[in-house]
Amino acid sequence: MNKEDDFQTDHLEAMADESVDITDEADEIQALVEERDMLKDRLLRALADIENTRKRGERDRREAESYGGSKLAKDMLPVYDNLRRALDSADEAQRDASKAFFEGVELTLRELIHVFGKHKIEPIMPEVGDKFDPQLHEAMFEAPLPDTKAGDIIQVMSEGFLLHDRLLRPAQVGVSSTPA
Repeated sequence: MNKEDDFQTDHLEAMADESVDITDEADEIQALVEERDMLKDRLLRALADIENTRKRGERDRREAESYGGSKLAKDMLPVYDNLRRALDSADEAQRDASKAFFEGVELTLRELIHVFGKHKIEPIMPEVGDKFDPQLHEAMFEAPLPDTKAGDIIQVMSEGFLLHDRLLRPAQVGVSSTPA
């Protein structure tokens, strides 16, 4: 036998004589498995959180794109109301006397309606006799009126408006309170 073989034999015999504590190694392996499982769980939760944040950001972006102008749109509604009132308040003699002026107001109102349409701002135009809908209408008063049913619209004070599917302003109406 050579020296190298003696070394290997001595080394193997020394290792065989050592007492190996298997329980310590099993505990260490169990601790590593638990740590791995905990880190895997944290990773999966972090990935889910990132995905939720991405989806929320996408939804917020779409909402901002669709409804971001709602504040400006609400601020423009009184302009629409005032132009409409100006046209409605003039009688035929006033219109004839200031024909160019009233044509300008009508053109301005039409342009405003066109811009509203481009931005998906749609008017809610209830008519007398329609059924009151609290999702779209605001009851300004109730009054008994013959030949009507309770809940019927009896007067329209102002139009309402929707931005896409959201209510910007309810239509202001008077409602019949005639008992059935």
